[in-house]
Amino acid sequence: MLFSCAAILTAFVGVGDALAQGGAPVRGTVKLTKADGTVVPVADAVVEAIQTDATKGGLPSAKTNKRGEFNFVQFPYAKVYALSISAPGITPEIIPGVKAGQEGINVNVKEGDGRKWTEEEVRLAVSNASRPATSEKPAELTAEQKKEQAEFEAKKAAVEEGNKKIEAANATISRTLKEGNEAFTAKNYDLAVSKYDEGVAASPDFAGSAPVLLNNRGAALRERAVAKYNQAVKLTDATAKIAGMGAVRADLGMAVEGYNRSLTLLRAATAETIPDPKVKEANINQALNGVREAFRLMAATEQVDDTKLDIAKILIPEYIAIETDTAKKEAAKLILADIYRVAGDSDNAIAEYRKVLETSPDNLDAMVGLGLSLVNAGYINNNKEQLQEGSNVLGKFASAAPDTHKYKNDAVGLIENLKNEQKIAPQKTTTRRKN
Repeated sequence: MLFSCAAILTAFVGVGDALAQGGAPVRGTVKLTKADGTVVPVADAVVEAIQTDATKGGLPSAKTNKRGEFNFVQFPYAKVYALSISAPGITPEIIPGVKAGQEGINVNVKEGDGRKWTEEEVRLAVSNASRPATSEKPAELTAEQKKEQAEFEAKKAAVEEGNKKIEAANATISRTLKEGNEAFTAKNYDLAVSKYDEGVAASPDFAGSAPVLLNNRGAALRERAVAKYNQAVKLTDATAKIAGMGAVRADLGMAVEGYNRSLTLLRAATAETIPDPKVKEANINQALNGVREAFRLMAATEQVDDTKLDIAKILIPEYIAIETDTAKKEAAKLILADIYRVAGDSDNAIAEYRKVLETSPDNLDAMVGLGLSLVNAGYINNNKEQLQEGSNVLGKFASAAPDTHKYKNDAVGLIENLKNEQKIAPQKTTTRRKN
């Protein structure tokens, strides 16, 4: 089963979430110049702060006190606002370009109808520079405020640049996952592997996407390995056949490495990266099933990459631990034993085959695997006891196995060699020797 784009998670960072916004007060006074020339403070005037830079927004409005004073406790740095002032009996006024830290803003208004400008009218007036005469020049930021604002701007720019990279990576991941899945369905495994590799490279350490791509890549590599094996077994040229089998081994080894990398990322993933635990569990199960199948194919094709034995030792037992089907558990135990046998690690193979036979004593595949491994170890160690037990197990297998079994002829031939070379014949015994 291939996972689709629905399993991908994004990781955009909002500036407000990533950085402390910081800010500084904005203060000023609203005064009314009457028709007779007298100037009086305007009490209860509404002062609205409307954001006029690229992002629309605003702050809670303020009101003037009896002295006509207004106060915004904190304006965020790096944002630009216009102040819209309105009150009964005055002409509304707009003060553009207000930033954090400006104090001593003196707003002079005239008598009027008391109307209030809408946010859109304020933004339009600012953009067209069609506004009434403004107040005195706002106060300059202090050196410390300028430093804080510069630091914030730098951090903000870094976050925005990071978000652009994440957005580009997500676009690449979505595209390559889709194209890879389409290529897999069309059995174009070379293209599928290439697309999955491109997607992984876009964000190799992101647990929200890389495991999905690595798991699908593993499936494509397994299918490609099977296709290469079916071609290689038909070759008559020895050199070409060896090269073909080497390609099979390489693909299965890469699949195993990818599944292992997928599991490493998933185990370290936080709830922030993968919020739904069911998604995380599904990806882990996908990886463990995939690695089991890759090792099964290594054993079945006898193309075991012995540099991956340490991975098999860890991940196959992990698969067994989560598998609820008894038959599949037993099959996985046998895969691990077969991997060791094909790799020439007879001691570990013997131990694993014994585990299978403890719960499935009539398992012919485990029986012949144990017999072959015991004989191999016996020859290497010059150990007559191992050779004798191997002969006994192979004799039991040969008596029970049908002629069509893959290793029937090998077992019979090895029994004869032991008789002729070592003078060892199968013995009937109910006692199992321990190596």
